[in-house]
Amino acid sequence: KVGVSWGRASFALSVQYWINDLLMVVFFFVVGLEIKRELVVGQLSTAKRAALPVMAAIGGMVVPALLYTMLNGGSEGAPGWGIPMATDIAFALGVLAVFGARVPIGLKVFLTALAIVDDLGAVLVIALFYTAQINLIALAAAAVFLLLIAIANRAGLTHPVIYVALAFGVWAGILGSGVHATVAGVLVALLVPIRARRDPQEFLAVSDGRLAELRAVRLTQDSMIEDRSQLDAISDLYRAAGGMRPPGLVLEEVFHPFVVFVILPLFALFNAGVAIDGSIIVDSLRHPVSLGITIGLVLGKQLGIALFSWIAVRSGRADLPQGVRWSHIYGGACLAGIGFTMSLFVTELAFSDIATLGRAKVGILTASVVAALWGAVVLQLGLRRPRASTGRNRA
Repeated sequence: KVGVSWGRASFALSVQYWINDLLMVVFFFVVGLEIKRELVVGQLSTAKRAALPVMAAIGGMVVPALLYTMLNGGSEGAPGWGIPMATDIAFALGVLAVFGARVPIGLKVFLTALAIVDDLGAVLVIALFYTAQINLIALAAAAVFLLLIAIANRAGLTHPVIYVALAFGVWAGILGSGVHATVAGVLVALLVPIRARRDPQEFLAVSDGRLAELRAVRLTQDSMIEDRSQLDAISDLYRAAGGMRPPGLVLEEVFHPFVVFVILPLFALFNAGVAIDGSIIVDSLRHPVSLGITIGLVLGKQLGIALFSWIAVRSGRADLPQGVRWSHIYGGACLAGIGFTMSLFVTELAFSDIATLGRAKVGILTASVVAALWGAVVLQLGLRRPRASTGRNRA
């Protein structure tokens, strides 16, 4: 355990707890930034563009949950219905990247937007269904800190220390409320501005004026130190350019490497482990919990996403992305069955029994491998170029 103590009081938690309830908040913060970016300027910014990935994501969450519940409803495994709802976008896009330029851009965008809606659904499921009891006072304290972040944004404050302190207050409030602490990451991210703070025309005016001043004098690495007016002009350019960088995108760039190379490996190291021997594997693969997760991720994802996508297009609410065929949609739906990170996270919330945890993890690992291989096969067949002689768009 790691923590602090003062006098007779102490606060210490296990390393796994710190990873799952603090470091994973940063992961969910990045997820929240992606969600807001898509809602403001991306594939979810208009009803027409959002219809296909939203419908597909709903199908990809509802059908797996139903299949799991059919096998585990009313049993000790019933709380795990949220496990097969999740998609690990990093692994899914990783498999997609193997096919290189053959993959239509529209398919990558579709799968990314689908996974972002899927993540939003997972956050809502965690907040609403995997919370035992709520401390309203702590929740109110978190709401106050969120309000202060919004006020600081409105006032144009930019110093990172202010926001780190307020975000820590939100985390502490959510942690004490009984709602899972990772929800704090998404809530804070939704308050981060996704557009540039500075008006583009103002930026161009300042830049043109200051650049004209610098071009009119002899500018060297030494002169800017000796001549204060040159340094002031350069500082104004620096501030103007900084104001044009969207805060949300900047934070994504800052935190993404840390999430990918530190947080997710640590999370996997402390959560994916399961003691394996022949009897455990055989028992797990026959157990309703493992079967429900495997069937939900492998079969439920592809059926739910493909069916609800078809409904969205046939109803006229959505169109297939340019260059994307139904075989591509089905291949992407198969890859969405890779549910590693988020599924493991929900597993830790759903079960406390060691044996059930082990069975669930075996089901997740099995389903993720099968979904990756099957999705790769489907895409390999679907991405073959149609023969020019047929003149048909193979679906």
